[in-house]
Amino acid sequence: MTKHHSRQALATAIAARLKKCYPDAQCALNFSNPLELLIATILSAQCTDVRVNQVTPAVFRKYPTAAAYAAAAADDLKNDIRSTGFFNAKAAAIQNCCRQLCERFGGEVPRDLDALVALPGVGRKTANVVLGTAFGLATGVVVDTHVSRLSQRMGLSTHTQPEKIEADLMQALPQTEWIALGHRLIEHGRRVCSARKPLCEQCPINDLCPRIGVDGARRTAAGGGTQKSARGGAKKPAVRRGSPSDAAKAKRGKSADRKLRGRRSAD
Repeated sequence: MTKHHSRQALATAIAARLKKCYPDAQCALNFSNPLELLIATILSAQCTDVRVNQVTPAVFRKYPTAAAYAAAAADDLKNDIRSTGFFNAKAAAIQNCCRQLCERFGGEVPRDLDALVALPGVGRKTANVVLGTAFGLATGVVVDTHVSRLSQRMGLSTHTQPEKIEADLMQALPQTEWIALGHRLIEHGRRVCSARKPLCEQCPINDLCPRIGVDGARRTAAGGGTQKSARGGAKKPAVRRGSPSDAAKAKRGKSADRKLRGRRSAD
């Protein structure tokens, strides 16, 4: 079996298991139309979906159309989205994007990947979110931080660049699975397969996942044994609080020797 076929079989098995665990997984951002989802996705950069959902109701009421965003006073929009972080850049991206929507698409969000990624502030991930969730168009797999982490951890991709991870996932699974896979990986990443403390023993795909970079993670042997990193490599021996490390002891010893030699010279 080739490496491609092996990865394809693994991806198929994992996708089927995740489908049983999260049959109703969907986008966590609240929206009622494609424009709202586009704005919410832009705001979600470096911000939690929970925070975005707290901010967007008032924003959506105040700016119901692309033209409203485009015509808004920049300082007002910045204040309205301030709590999502990076509000200067996000406000500029939203206004420039909406101006383009008004000029080129009559204020409507286009149902085309190339047209979307050409808009200011819209990358491939945002475009896939909007097209897949708002329009039901499977143009690719949404690769956020969760999907990126899980894809590498589960052995579905060896890459770190989102575009290459997406290409691996698209190659491994049929197009009919692309939208749901993104939602389910994100849900699994939030509930079980977290970045720092994945709950491997409780994981429903424990028997399928190779746990790349996870085995032995953050386990400490009783009595202050060797701590391991998330990549499985050994770290320095654990040091108990209040007890100086060997390096500290050696440093103090050298300092004491220098002082003693100085005193002898003075004598």
